[in-house]
Amino acid sequence: MKALEGIRVLDFSRVFAGPDSTQIMGDYGADVIKIEEPERGDDARYFGATKSELDAQGGVSSSFLTFNRNKRSVVLDLGCEAGRVVARRLARQADVILNNFRPGAMAKWGLGYDDVRAGNPGVIFATFYAYGKAGPMMHYGANDLALQAHSGLMSITGDADRPPVRSGSAVIDLHASLALVSAISMALFHRQRTGEGQEVDTSLLLSSAHLMNYFYSDYWITGSLHARMGTANHLSVPNQAFPASDGMVIIIAPNDEMWSRCVKALDPVALGDPAFARSSDRLSRRGQVVSALSAVTSRFTCAEILARLSAVKVNVSKVNDIGEAANHPQLAAVDGIVSYERHGKPVKVVASPFNLRGTPATVERPAPELGEHTREVLAGFGFATDEIDRFATEGAFGNATI
Repeated sequence: MKALEGIRVLDFSRVFAGPDSTQIMGDYGADVIKIEEPERGDDARYFGATKSELDAQGGVSSSFLTFNRNKRSVVLDLGCEAGRVVARRLARQADVILNNFRPGAMAKWGLGYDDVRAGNPGVIFATFYAYGKAGPMMHYGANDLALQAHSGLMSITGDADRPPVRSGSAVIDLHASLALVSAISMALFHRQRTGEGQEVDTSLLLSSAHLMNYFYSDYWITGSLHARMGTANHLSVPNQAFPASDGMVIIIAPNDEMWSRCVKALDPVALGDPAFARSSDRLSRRGQVVSALSAVTSRFTCAEILARLSAVKVNVSKVNDIGEAANHPQLAAVDGIVSYERHGKPVKVVASPFNLRGTPATVERPAPELGEHTREVLAGFGFATDEIDRFATEGAFGNATI
């Protein structure tokens, strides 16, 4: 039996963070029903891809393939009453309902938490907000980059003598997706013990604050406003990228014992200055330490540095490009890659970010076509064929052929 087998998830979310949450649940056995707008569907179906790329990938973008396996797609027009009636009936039988609409949107359609729990008191109603359900910015729209800016993350990202830059990945989105999976899992456990459902939520704001938590605490406690330091870190030295003869490596030696091992492994003469021996001294002599260590590392290849430092348990990594990281055998060794077929073509994507060894994740379905499972799902929820046809004529599914 899979960990979430028997759990029905009604997923109204779009783009990255919400779909990532429900995909993780689907990987572990939940029946995830993706509700999409007729004709258009989830915007992520087309993100970042040209028409020729979409045609080569079966009509959808790699972004959509990344976040939508193990789901069934149902098209519903929530702008018409027939579509909302169908959605409400589905909601009465769902264990989990997840959305990332702006505050008030689900209630406007008669699908808010109070509406749903009246007929389904055990439901876990999960909402993913931008800034939250209250406060002066609750109605602001936002995405990952907006919260990188708002949270101060951009202010500490990049080089000191250049403008702030964004993190290369959607770090706040994906961090929040795991938060919502955690909240839903705890709510399901609580329901198992008590029979009670509940409303749970997260937001880009809470996710970004959690990523920035030790910077905020340092500011509240000491008044410190940390600034951009490139790849360096204010907590310790060395803790940044260093040049090798064929690339860059990260070396992190935050305590004196690890620094001593680093010195002995690389060059005891060049790095053995007693003024560098204590962590507090290395912080106050940051520039000198970095210069000395850079002069040493530039004589070695990345592979040589990794071999020397890993052997003495100093934290070290090569700065890989995307291809090097994706194809590194370590990722496959920890079950970090999922491969399956969609329309006869291979699809390779990243697995869920944790493993349950007793109830492992599996891929039962590829990312769906828009509305592919509408009739199948409705029949499984007790809709008769003539009912489905009637709702179709009333516009519940837009102009889609189901």
